[in-house]
Amino acid sequence: MASTPVINLRKGHAVRYNNDVCIVSDFELKTPPRMASFVQMSVRSITIGKLYNLRMTSNESLESVNLSRDAHEYSYKDTDGYHFMHPTTFEDVLMGDDMVKNEKNYLIEGQKYMILLADGVVAGIELPASVVMSITEAPEGVKGDSANNVYKSAITETGMTVQVPLFIGPGDKITVKTEDGTYLGRAS
Repeated sequence: MASTPVINLRKGHAVRYNNDVCIVSDFELKTPPRMASFVQMSVRSITIGKLYNLRMTSNESLESVNLSRDAHEYSYKDTDGYHFMHPTTFEDVLMGDDMVKNEKNYLIEGQKYMILLADGVVAGIELPASVVMSITEAPEGVKGDSANNVYKSAITETGMTVQVPLFIGPGDKITVKTEDGTYLGRAS
């Protein structure tokens, strides 16, 4: 592939670093006064999972890698890892715990997620902006405690704890923001 200036890279791009395919997980362009600009970024290896913190001048380059996204349906989790099925070819994609450690709280059986493929190798999972989840456990709200925006802890079907308003109870469906795990509202 072609060499790409680091100043053109963004979060989610795939590059080759140390002869390994890596995904840019954090990116920041810094221009201090009276100094040359530089790029501070973190890249995660898709084969060994190691995180590299890089500081490069803005005129340096890295080799870019072809990154594709393919929709897969989350099937189940077992001792081997998380299983995703392609909807047309029925091909099973297995992802280990290390690849979905941050995303596992948002994986609901039967929902579609984007699988990232870098040069044909599974690189990770891309979550939607929000996910609809069911509440399994929630304490009762205290009557008369609603003068302000009061929240309580509730547990979703995936085991994640979310702060929700007092009127949410077990069995209710809510929308959760995947970026930070915050409550967005009730779902129908």
